[in-house]
This record gives sequence, C-alpha cells and structure tokens, in this order.
Amino acid sequence: MGVVNITPDSFSDGGRHFAAKLAVAHARKLAGEGADLIDLGGESTRPGAAPVAEEEELRRVLPVLEGLSGLCVSVDTRRPAVMAAALAAGASMINDVDALRAPGALEAVAASSCAVCLMHKKGEPATMQQDPHYDDVLEEVKAFLKERVSAAEQAGIAAARIVVDPGFGFGKTVAHNLDLLRKLSALSEFPILVGLSRKSTLQKITGRPVGERLAGSLALALLALQGGATILRVHDVKETRDVVAVWEAFEKTLRD
Repeated sequence: MGVVNITPDSFSDGGRHFAAKLAVAHARKLAGEGADLIDLGGESTRPGAAPVAEEEELRRVLPVLEGLSGLCVSVDTRRPAVMAAALAAGASMINDVDALRAPGALEAVAASSCAVCLMHKKGEPATMQQDPHYDDVLEEVKAFLKERVSAAEQAGIAAARIVVDPGFGFGKTVAHNLDLLRKLSALSEFPILVGLSRKSTLQKITGRPVGERLAGSLALALLALQGGATILRVHDVKETRDVVAVWEAFEKTLRD
C-alpha cells in the first residue's frame, strides 16, 4: 500500500503532493513501482494534528481519486460522508483510524462491497502521544479490534472484506510499538495491515530525521512480514518491494 498524503501537514511529506495533479502523478509513480493499492489521505492524523473540515477533506481527496481510474485505491478517512463520496467515486477500500466508530460509518461501508481497515487508536491525534498507558498493550489492542470486527460483521460487512491495523504510533510509546510488533502474530486471526514507515519510533531508536529513515523503515517492514503482516503501508514502495521479494524467496527455500 503506497501512501499519498494530500495534506500540507503530514509528518513525512506534508505539502509535497498537496496539489491534485502532483498527488495523481505520485500515486501513479508508486503504482509503477509495485504498489498493489494506493492510500489517499486528505487529513493528517499525525500526533498533534488538528482536524480538517469535512468540506476541505472532500475538496482534497475527490479530484485525486477521480484521476486514478484503473488503480486500486483506499481512502484514509474517519468521516462517513467522505467514505460515501469516495466509494461513489470508485474507491475500493476505506482505511479508518477510528475503526468505523463515527455515527453512520458502519452503514456507509456496509452499503458498498469495499474492503475496510479497522485501526486501533488510543485518544485523538492532537493529544494521543501525551503519556499513553496500557496494562497490557497487546490484550487491549486485540480486544478492541475483535469488538470492532464484530460490530462491522453485525452491520453486514462480511469478514472477508475486513483487515485490522494495531495502530503503531497512535497513542503508543516506542516500547508499546515494539511489544506489538514482537507479538504481531497474536492478531493473525484477521488479515493485518501495518503502518510503520518513517514513523517517529525510528527517530527515537536511531536519531534519524524523517528524511533519513528508509533503512529503519525497511527493517520494520521485514519484521512485520515475519510477524504475519498482510499489507504494508509504506512511503518507499520500490525499496519495500525488494524487501518483500527477498523475504518471499527465503520463505520459499524453507517450504521446498
């Protein structure tokens, strides 16, 4: 899954692809490098980010989505109205950091045949990294995701359409993130989407600024693959494809 941020304030590349024409070009570049699907986001959910008005999110996302005919596109949104508009415009997936908890979100997705990603998040983006606490991070994340999957199924969303995301960096410390990554296979009851690319955990581990986190991102991608990740949400598609190819070749030798 290749990331395309149509925002001025995303942590990694905010503003770089803010114009629709630039976002479309970048999305097609990522697809050419091997992205199976493109994740469009019109609202930053980085730590400290302020919410964006619904009308502004629609203004950012829809022209780009309409320019990506022929590609498999996910729309990263928390708003039911944006979900409905994106699905009407051809989106194949909804990626919701709020796990369809907003009133009307379950209904918006259930009315379509799209895929959906349900993510765990503790708190809101503006404050979620202010001393997050868990008694047992894995068990709390797992219980939350099971409850949201159950709610989705009860709303008429088939299990085959659902993937889950443990929400690395969303209300979690470095220790929480590493604990979840080490135990990722415990979530394998569901297909797992992992988003670790360029995140601030890498700055805290390596000291590298956001533009120098490729090596760390690739290391985390490999660890996620080993833990059973189904989808890797990344900024650096070409390089991550190489990691996947090497890992798949290695796994094949174990099966032969």
